[in-house]
Amino acid sequence: MNKVILMGRLTREPDVRYSTTGAEQLAIARYTLAIDRRYQKDSQNNADFIRCVTFGKSAEFAEKYFHQGTKIVVEGRIQTGSYQDKDGKTVYTVEVVAENQEFAESKQAAQNNNVSMAKENGATNGMDDFVSIPEGADESGLPFNF
Repeated sequence: MNKVILMGRLTREPDVRYSTTGAEQLAIARYTLAIDRRYQKDSQNNADFIRCVTFGKSAEFAEKYFHQGTKIVVEGRIQTGSYQDKDGKTVYTVEVVAENQEFAESKQAAQNNNVSMAKENGATNGMDDFVSIPEGADESGLPFNF
């Protein structure tokens, strides 16, 4: 059985590309999760950085709703591969093919985390970043509740 479940934060915005196969376009999203290690040696924060890939509607969802720092849970399988680099050397790859992905924290917790990260980086988080939903908009298609 090849099954993995990971929880971590995105290290940057997902990289989404579109591949055309026949008459269809297939979205492919790649992102890296920073996953804290459970046991820390000498009180140092250690993390593993795991590359993930997802396809189709899941990739489009990642493009629309996942952002740097978002805490998510990924369920999928490990996939290995290899390719030849420009020098002719074989490079081996390992990534998680995300079959299910979802938020691991509330929207409020995510916003609080983004404010903390912005303060650490010397940025300010004003109300300019706030986007309100227009009156009468259909909110049923949104992936979270307000």
